[in-house]
Amino acid sequence: MQRKILFISNVPSPYRVAFFNELGKHCLLTVLFEKSTSDERDESWKKYSFDNFSGIIMNGKSVNTDSAICFDVIKYLKCLDYDEVICSDFSSPTGILAVNYMRRKKISYYLEADGGFPGVSTGLKYHLKHAIIKGAKGYFSTSDSLDEYFLMYGAKMSQLIRYPFSSVYDSDVLSELMSESDKKNLRQELSIPEDRVLIAVGQFIYRKGFDLLIEATKELPSDVGVYIVGGSPSQELLDVKEKNNLCNLHFLQFMDKANLFRYYQAADAFVLPTREDAWGLVVNEAMACGLPVVTTDRCGAGVTMIEEGISGYVVPVNDKQQLAAALVRLARLEDAKLREMGQKAIEEARKYTIETMVEAHLNILL
Repeated sequence: MQRKILFISNVPSPYRVAFFNELGKHCLLTVLFEKSTSDERDESWKKYSFDNFSGIIMNGKSVNTDSAICFDVIKYLKCLDYDEVICSDFSSPTGILAVNYMRRKKISYYLEADGGFPGVSTGLKYHLKHAIIKGAKGYFSTSDSLDEYFLMYGAKMSQLIRYPFSSVYDSDVLSELMSESDKKNLRQELSIPEDRVLIAVGQFIYRKGFDLLIEATKELPSDVGVYIVGGSPSQELLDVKEKNNLCNLHFLQFMDKANLFRYYQAADAFVLPTREDAWGLVVNEAMACGLPVVTTDRCGAGVTMIEEGISGYVVPVNDKQQLAAALVRLARLEDAKLREMGQKAIEEARKYTIETMVEAHLNILL
């Protein structure tokens, strides 16, 4: 008989739905969602299909872009019987309701997060977090920094369960690097004229740090193209580009996965100058396409997946000088060294796929 698993989550994001569909091939999986989608995401987030699991959008009142307070989570916990329960929205009102109910009824459960940093918490805020987090059966964690977060609020080292977080399938990871001639042809198709190409992907919001990347672009030779895929930039960013005559800086609209992966493969390296990303799935995508990565020490994927100087560079957050230095270093590398770093990126990306993510969960849940 298949095991019955319940997940409590916030929204059916594309990467989470992919994970649930894969996990649902191996168990009877039910997922409770707080909202149908995130308010700040584009239409692509609404195009999901619950193929191998039962997905339930609960009724609730929205409290922010991707969470709601759903009192009927208690109804589902009362009425349905599961072998294991995993709560991944334990910081939202709905997750807090679920955790408190399970604790009172002595229902064992796991907590899970995509990433995070411990930070500093004292007084009432610390005690509230401690009360919510302490008491789980186990904690699914993606990184050392998330381990520290869980430990700070009451988890025990023996309860920590490491899993590889990802949005890419095994089939998305390149089997080998694209040849130089094929890359050249692809650049011609995409109208990319520069000799070296850096790509960045993300929303044009302060947290992503693209203002720092634009400042760093001033230090790069004009034959190094910087392509930011993120929608429409602010007028302030456009003004900086024009004022400094950054002809090698290009802003591109968001694109579907197939076209985005073409740009990844046309590039030489990837950069995410984030001020904070609990994980940063674009790092997985870029490394799967054979790109060395430059990111900051506030990117969970970066500090976990990147081997310094081997598959990329991790620089201090908000340090535009070191960011620029790392990008210049990549721009000056010989082709052979750059390809060597790209191959190492692929090898690491193979460890972080939806399939390996599912396998890590099955080892615990089944």
